[in-house]
Amino acid sequence: MIFDNTVPIYIQIMNIIKKDIISGKLQLGEKILSTREYAQELKVNPNTMVRVFNELEREGVTFTKRGVGTFITESKEKVEIMKKEMAEDIIRNFIDGMLELGFDFKDMIDLIKLRLEKEAVQ
Repeated sequence: MIFDNTVPIYIQIMNIIKKDIISGKLQLGEKILSTREYAQELKVNPNTMVRVFNELEREGVTFTKRGVGTFITESKEKVEIMKKEMAEDIIRNFIDGMLELGFDFKDMIDLIKLRLEKEAVQ
């Protein structure tokens, strides 16, 4: 896997796991790979995955059953909150990028409408 050098790897991996939960690729209550298995799959240091797992558990995205493994939250509400937070990040980054390019809010809205119309046709 190729990582973006501008964002810490552990955050990128957390976002991958969160997107997999939101998209349904990982199901609520599902047992996930161990830190070691994830580290091998993603070709990262096992300590990076330990940090990912600790942060996900701290955020309530996962929980651990001692001696059994790590599981995805069973809370649909948590997933909805996570989905909205990630959407807000995408929107914030979009707005920041468009402002840097010199667009005003009206132009942004016009471009979004145009793009949505194109998507509806496809």
